[in-house]
Amino acid sequence: MSKVILKTEEQIEQIRESAKVLSNLLVEVAKVIKPGITTLSLDKLAYEFIHDHGGTPAFLNYQGFPYSLCISVNDQVVHGFPSEYVIKDGDLVSVDGGVNLDGFISDSAYTFGVGEISKEAQLLLDVTKASLQKGLEQAVAGKRVGDISSAIQEYIRPYNFGIVRELVGHGVGLHLHEKPEVPNYGKRGSGPKLEPGLVICIEPMINAGKAGVKFWDDGWTVSTIDGKLSAHFEQMVAIRKGSPDVLLNFDEIEKVLNKK
Repeated sequence: MSKVILKTEEQIEQIRESAKVLSNLLVEVAKVIKPGITTLSLDKLAYEFIHDHGGTPAFLNYQGFPYSLCISVNDQVVHGFPSEYVIKDGDLVSVDGGVNLDGFISDSAYTFGVGEISKEAQLLLDVTKASLQKGLEQAVAGKRVGDISSAIQEYIRPYNFGIVRELVGHGVGLHLHEKPEVPNYGKRGSGPKLEPGLVICIEPMINAGKAGVKFWDDGWTVSTIDGKLSAHFEQMVAIRKGSPDVLLNFDEIEKVLNKK
């Protein structure tokens, strides 16, 4: 979309309902993800779950994408294809999904550490997720996109991880990708102003090594240029005065993971 679309209160509540379906789907993924299952089985689960809850997968057939989920493993950053790949102990598995519920779109991603993961991998997950929280804290009316971007960048900087620049967050709600773009790097006080009614996805994509990425011949998959691990967390937030209105959080996902 070429212009920013501000949502009404009614539209925001409809988007929130779509986000609930997506959040519950990610909880189901958290319950079943383990060594020995294929990434394609997670895609099948997603397709069935979304339809069973009255929606359709927002990713399926979007610009030709052939699956319901993007599933990116280890050095894959985003947009990985579900396949017969068997998940292994120690893998990082990014699950990125979207739901279209009555014309209202949600979009979120969570990177799962499967089984026993390395200390480096755990640090990457913790830092990436914490940087998302820092970005969300800036998502209030009167701030600018650059305040979100800078907060993420400043949090990541001491860890010497690579911040992916070729891919960014975005507006969402009536379409899967709307204006404005929300980079994970930038200067405070720069970029479009955040206005009440704006709904955006904030989604740091952080590499354990270099920031550079390569694009696969399949036209979708993006991986790290040096083969090192990558993590990706994405949440939706509606812009309001005073404090951010997070439409989809990870609380229920993490309750499941903490019981495993």
